[in-house]
Amino acid sequence: MALREIRIQGDEVLTKVCRPVKEMNDRTLELIDDMIETMYDADGVGLAAPQVGVLKRIAVIDVGDGPIVLVNPEILETSGEQTGQEGCLSIPGKAGDVTRPNYVKVKAYDEEMNEYIIEGEELLARALVHEIEHLDGHMYTEKVEGPLYDVKYADEEE
Repeated sequence: MALREIRIQGDEVLTKVCRPVKEMNDRTLELIDDMIETMYDADGVGLAAPQVGVLKRIAVIDVGDGPIVLVNPEILETSGEQTGQEGCLSIPGKAGDVTRPNYVKVKAYDEEMNEYIIEGEELLARALVHEIEHLDGHMYTEKVEGPLYDVKYADEEE
């Protein structure tokens, strides 16, 4: 496993639509492992393949219950609404208020290409939609209500 460079807003790769994964191979499994390690190293909740420069429909998420691998994810259903702070590893130190569905149902494949359904509410719903939008070349800044603001982290001094 290795840390990958996280691409920052302005990098053209973040605006491109990703290609579906047709079959799992060692390189793609290595990419998934690297993405999980990179997400944890950056203290992120999620990471999509284009954020590390790879145009494949893969995202990883961990909202505190262990890593979730999403290969070729597709939103099947949404409901409700939540507005809250959202940030992105590709826009370090910034956040903004975004309205997202409060409930999301997604069909995806795991790293063994087994299809599964995942349902999420609140933070998981927000993360699922955020990461899947990355796979279509979109960033949360397109939906921010008001200005972006600086985020202070707990380990930063005043």
